[in-house]
Amino acid sequence: MGKNLLWVALLLIIGCKGVSQEKNKEIAETKEYPISKTDAEWKAQLTDMEYYVLRKAATENAFTSELLDNKDKGTYVCAACSTPLFRSENKFDSGTGWPSFDQEIENSVAYDVDYKIGYARTEEHCATCGGHLGHVFNDGPRNTTGKRHCINGVALNFIPDSE
Repeated sequence: MGKNLLWVALLLIIGCKGVSQEKNKEIAETKEYPISKTDAEWKAQLTDMEYYVLRKAATENAFTSELLDNKDKGTYVCAACSTPLFRSENKFDSGTGWPSFDQEIENSVAYDVDYKIGYARTEEHCATCGGHLGHVFNDGPRNTTGKRHCINGVALNFIPDSE
């Protein structure tokens, strides 16, 4: 009897498919953004790595971004559409291997829920073109927002204040 009960419980757990996860995925895939291009247009415009991260929601390898140690004053913009996303004064060294910011420029980032690794994470997209930027976590600097926007450097371009 105990083994049968265990099998039933196991089947119930395996059989329960998170429908809410599918709904969130549909919302992310069907949301319309002010800049909309075909997959072929994005492929032609972006480098292979930019395309892979921005359009296919991949993650670059940690500690590979040229922007990771950038300390210059300026604005980080979307590599796909040049929308201003983050300011240099909000950048901090999180030690994670990706450029990190404690806040975004207002109305520049859109959010979705991502379940790709088995639990809910807040995924960030450019609010103008929908490009995947990274994720936001609640383990940032406590003296500011407490947020850590963990962003793929390849999804960003840097514009110095002097330009």
